[in-house]
Amino acid sequence: MSKPTLVIGNKNYSSWSLRPWLFLRHHNMEFTEKRVSLFVDTTEQALAEYDSDYKVPVLKDGDLVVWDSLSILEYISEAYLDGGGWPVEREARSVARSVSAEMHSSYFNLRNELPMNCRKSFKNIALSRQAQRETERVKALWRRCRREYGREGEWLFGDFTIADAMFAPVAIRFSGYGIPLQGVEAKYVQSVLGHAGMIEWIEAAGEETEIIEADEIQT
Repeated sequence: MSKPTLVIGNKNYSSWSLRPWLFLRHHNMEFTEKRVSLFVDTTEQALAEYDSDYKVPVLKDGDLVVWDSLSILEYISEAYLDGGGWPVEREARSVARSVSAEMHSSYFNLRNELPMNCRKSFKNIALSRQAQRETERVKALWRRCRREYGREGEWLFGDFTIADAMFAPVAIRFSGYGIPLQGVEAKYVQSVLGHAGMIEWIEAAGEETEIIEADEIQT
């Protein structure tokens, strides 16, 4: 059986690409990585064959093409992990799906004002009131998940789940932009950044030379 291929964007900037990549790495799954430079003249040509509206990530598994981070994570969980990407217990599983969906569909101000940038660190970033509210919402969700479902492990629901993959880029953002963290949320970010897959991703991002100006904030 051939290995699936994961098509990703620039590691320094592409938070959506990081999510399934980290999930695959965590589960020691073999896959072929195809990296496409984003927002250059060759991007659309490189992505045209996947019918993903020229977006990454894309997972190609045999003849099947799956796009969108959360859809890819769900597919990996079902096809390769017998549903093990989610918590076993129904209540925890439902909450994990809810927080993952919220991460997928929300936090527009946080994304825009704190774009993922693995190569840089910032201090004294002035956030809008809306972005501040969103950062506090994320931290509150982390505290709740750890308190109610994750006491027996270092991840949001104890074991590493799709929810952790979805929030991994936020850990990079909070660390890189110096967002104040305390207690549970600080320890959680340490766990995410200490993951072997995250270390590998961030090191590779540091070796990239492309610059996407739209994701480079000015301080």
